[in-house]
Amino acid sequence: MQQQKWLITGVSSGLGRAFAQAALAAGHTVTGTVRSEADLRAFEALEPGRAHGRVLDVTDEDAVHRVVAEVEQNVGPLDVVIANAGYGLEGTFEETSLAEVRRQFEVNVFGAVSTLRAALPYMRQRRSGRLMAVTSMGGLMAVPGMSAYCGSKFALEGILEALGKEVAQFGIHVTAIEPGSFRTDWAGRSMTRAEHSIADYDELFLPIRAARRKASGNQLGNPAKAGEAVVHIASIENPPAHLVLGSDALRLIAAARTAVDDDIRTWEALSRTTDFPEGAQL
Repeated sequence: MQQQKWLITGVSSGLGRAFAQAALAAGHTVTGTVRSEADLRAFEALEPGRAHGRVLDVTDEDAVHRVVAEVEQNVGPLDVVIANAGYGLEGTFEETSLAEVRRQFEVNVFGAVSTLRAALPYMRQRRSGRLMAVTSMGGLMAVPGMSAYCGSKFALEGILEALGKEVAQFGIHVTAIEPGSFRTDWAGRSMTRAEHSIADYDELFLPIRAARRKASGNQLGNPAKAGEAVVHIASIENPPAHLVLGSDALRLIAAARTAVDDDIRTWEALSRTTDFPEGAQL
């Protein structure tokens, strides 16, 4: 396998760490972003000389561009960039403040966009590269109590799909990574939770919140296997635009897409009534 230079945001834990470890194990060089000097030192200790840490807040657009430019110059031309940094926000739509929604989008959407935009000019000039971002099965299906999170991931899905069509002409591949439930701390310590204050939602939402907490640490998905899957698609000639990870994600996304297809078929006749009868005016 040809050695590659990777940049992954958010490698201190979770899937970001798993992606980085898999890439390092495959012989690649990985620059990983973290939020503290302690995390930087811990990351670089994984593989001295090939694991390079950078402290970065992905919501600081200028800092993102500075880090990418510095890595391009001092580590080398980037072959693979994964915008992974993000977090989960749990809470019903009515109970989640607008400030909490804005923060969710600032990190999950705009942080990812800044990362990909910073790397794109270099890849376009070289006419090659792999741009990836971690969305979620929640970017293709939605569950109660995660409206802000799913909204941010749906938004990122749309951006990635359009981006892929724009840059294919330059030999750049774009992949949305859509994990299901993996055995990380995403649903535990890392989860941000809006204050629950409206009793009308108790019957629906409290069992969902309790089940998510109970499942934390016991999820089906193996992060190491997810890392191996991502390393694999980074090495093939024609990687997918969508990479679903986990059998639970496959099942839930398939059910959500079936529901959309059912609505389209059921209301097809009504949908057609909104055209001008004489057709398009050219």
